[in-house]
Amino acid sequence: MTETLNPPVAAIKPHKLEKHGDVRTDNYYWLNDRENPEVIAYLTKENEFYKESTAHTAKFRDDLFLEMKARIKEDDASVPYKYNGYWYITRYEKGKDYPIYSRKKGTLEAPEEILFDCNKMAEGHSYFNLSGLSISEDNAWAAFGVDTVSRRQYTIQVKNLKTGEILPIKIENTTGGSTWAGDNKTLFYTRKDEVTLRSDKIYKHRLGADVKDDVLIYHEKDDTYNTFIYKEKSKKYLVIGSGSTLTSEYRILDAKKPDGEFKIFQKRTRGLEYGISHYGDTWYIVTNKDKATNFKLMVTPEGKTEKENWKDLIPHRTDVLLEDIDIFKDYLVISERSNGLNTIRIRPWKGEEYYLPFGIETYTASTATNPDFDTHILRYSYQSMATPSSVIDFNMKTKEKTVLKEQEVLGGKFDKNNYIEERIWATAKDGTKVPISVVYRKGIVKDGKNPFLLYAYGSYGASMDPYFSSIRLSLLDRGFIFAIAHIRGGEDLGRKWYEDGKLLKKKNTFTDFIDCSEYVIEQGYTSPQHLYAEGGSAGGLLMGAVVNMAPQLYNGVIAQVPFVDVITTMLDDTIPLTTGEYDEWGNPNEKEYYDYMKSYSPYDNVTAQMYPNLLVTTGLHDSQVQYWEPAKWVAKLRATATGNKLLYLDTNMEAGHGGASGRFEALKEVAKEYSFLLDLEGIKN
Repeated sequence: MTETLNPPVAAIKPHKLEKHGDVRTDNYYWLNDRENPEVIAYLTKENEFYKESTAHTAKFRDDLFLEMKARIKEDDASVPYKYNGYWYITRYEKGKDYPIYSRKKGTLEAPEEILFDCNKMAEGHSYFNLSGLSISEDNAWAAFGVDTVSRRQYTIQVKNLKTGEILPIKIENTTGGSTWAGDNKTLFYTRKDEVTLRSDKIYKHRLGADVKDDVLIYHEKDDTYNTFIYKEKSKKYLVIGSGSTLTSEYRILDAKKPDGEFKIFQKRTRGLEYGISHYGDTWYIVTNKDKATNFKLMVTPEGKTEKENWKDLIPHRTDVLLEDIDIFKDYLVISERSNGLNTIRIRPWKGEEYYLPFGIETYTASTATNPDFDTHILRYSYQSMATPSSVIDFNMKTKEKTVLKEQEVLGGKFDKNNYIEERIWATAKDGTKVPISVVYRKGIVKDGKNPFLLYAYGSYGASMDPYFSSIRLSLLDRGFIFAIAHIRGGEDLGRKWYEDGKLLKKKNTFTDFIDCSEYVIEQGYTSPQHLYAEGGSAGGLLMGAVVNMAPQLYNGVIAQVPFVDVITTMLDDTIPLTTGEYDEWGNPNEKEYYDYMKSYSPYDNVTAQMYPNLLVTTGLHDSQVQYWEPAKWVAKLRATATGNKLLYLDTNMEAGHGGASGRFEALKEVAKEYSFLLDLEGIKN
């Protein structure tokens, strides 16, 4: 047991950091060097301590892994979708970790053409990810990106689909995505800055040419922006986009004239966000123009793209967030969010509009892959916390729906009627009502004795919709209640919900989570002895903040790849994401933001108090949150925290921000987390 083991002690090497006349001493700054053998030795010792300390749960972890794996259909396949004369399918084979991408010409009865077998491609790699599959319009070429490090730096290659040959060209350090021009010979792609990993350059490659001769088409020099390129659904235009947290800009070019000049659609104006879709002779623009906080839909003729020509089609509404649109020959489909719930609105170009009906309050619905214009069929996905994910084809003309596939939960034990879903509302300190989506097994009594896992993210306007997880059943069936707190900083209740949880209002994110925690305790769902919290990345920042602010509320906390050293990271513009994040967190080169960040940065606010039991995870090659943030945080907690609670740092020495790459390898990481929680509850099997 942990009492007989001595945890690693990181060497203290004081390093002075000064800004705005304020001096911070960072005793563990030296951990910021993955090439230093002393750093690797320390991380290895932490891993060994974690492994030895949890050896008594090793069999349970293995059992949990097998249990979760047994619910997953191994020989599974996606619902085929039709694009440009071919049906495209992603499928898995039993006993294999990686997907197989294939297609069939014309009908689903046609012979299968294997595009990529990632199981073969992954051989010899501890990590493998194929991304950005892009097929030329003549169906002859496939461009794709491969990452074997988990640092999200992809190498693009091209496969000749007629001969099966993969061309010798390798385009390094890209996002993985690429776009074919209408000539089927020219490929546009995005490169990253070697140091910051910011997507900053668009290049043009001609088949048969040497990569070193590729032409730089666009360089995004503002380091708060990222750039990308895609082709419109209409196939008429290539589009270069540039975006920061607050501002958008697009450039367009006739897709059949790849050697032409891209034309600015509407030049960047700070605070103006917009997205564009083309159909017929019209552009459709989702934008926040004229203080449309929740966005609206505007239109403009093809030749008049500047904002003074834009006209309202769907005006701004203060209580409905307009998230996206899908355009069809006879229909406009609008994805909206009202009162924290997804809605799908169908608007025929001629006729009465209507909404798809959804009957409960803890669901997630979204439009899926809809590449065809000339169809009455809308494909969308639906799930709830107790209902497995479904892919549905909806006939917008007859209003008939066909469930093409519902996620299978194997084992014969799952029945969604055995679970209860609720949406409850906590009241924050400032009076704001915060929704919480809850699921638990029938028969639970609200006596304060139930183990309860509360999850949240709360940044970047990312909405955490209630979703189904067959993996989660391993907790629910052992008596856990699971909940998602839809706290400010996400966009769950509209754009203002996001803006009230960022910059100088960031602490609302943390206090909302604490208020949700107190509410589920007050309502008898659980108690501090049985309440657990979990969050990853920016959600890991949330975990770090709440354990500093209200450690007494939680028995255990899981912080996955946590962003906890806020000021030091945000002052280092060589770190990926930093400068592009100023509109999210603020720029600490300005004293007002520096002081505010310092007041909540988890690493800077570790104090001599009793913390909950903590499991902290990271990846050595993480490109989003560098491994040294959680490593430093754990080292400081070890030296500072009082009491004898558990504190583990588990570093995946081969993976990055997303963890392990194989679909079942990733389950082993979940099994570690679940065994940590279940062990704290005294649940042994």
